[in-house]
Amino acid sequence: MANTYTLIASSTVGSGGSSQIDFTSIPSTYTDLLIKLSLRNTDAGGVAGFVLYAKFNTSSANFSWRFLGGDNATVFGGSGSDNLLSYLPGSSVTANTFAIYDMYIPNYASSNYKSISMDSSGENNANSNRNILTASLWSNSAAVNAVSFYPDAGLFAQYSTAYLYGIKNS
Repeated sequence: MANTYTLIASSTVGSGGSSQIDFTSIPSTYTDLLIKLSLRNTDAGGVAGFVLYAKFNTSSANFSWRFLGGDNATVFGGSGSDNLLSYLPGSSVTANTFAIYDMYIPNYASSNYKSISMDSSGENNANSNRNILTASLWSNSAAVNAVSFYPDAGLFAQYSTAYLYGIKNS
């Protein structure tokens, strides 16, 4: 990574799983944020068995999104007005396989609405690979000082990881 990236915080899910991954007290000293996730759900489900959600500053309101994805030979898309980010694989996919996510939040400390871009990829070696590009908007003028991730059901599996980076444009 470029030398303008600074690791602010990281989290690794321990034994028994976790219902949420939180980054709190995010400093406003950076230009942008980059969050790298490697996730899997503890409950049975395929490569798109669950949904990944986010909260900014403990709020799940005022989000909107559009996504475009592909799964093997199938293309799909959608839009909505909740805090959905992407799909989350369940424990029925290939053992020890985690989906990966890169979430980028430019100008996170400004008083403008916050745009969010995310790309994600999950696979099941047996029969499926799902790639999704998501563009979201958090219609709130507050600076982002906390980000949380959670599944719609089940828990994040042990060894799921999250890394929060601050990016300076200098």
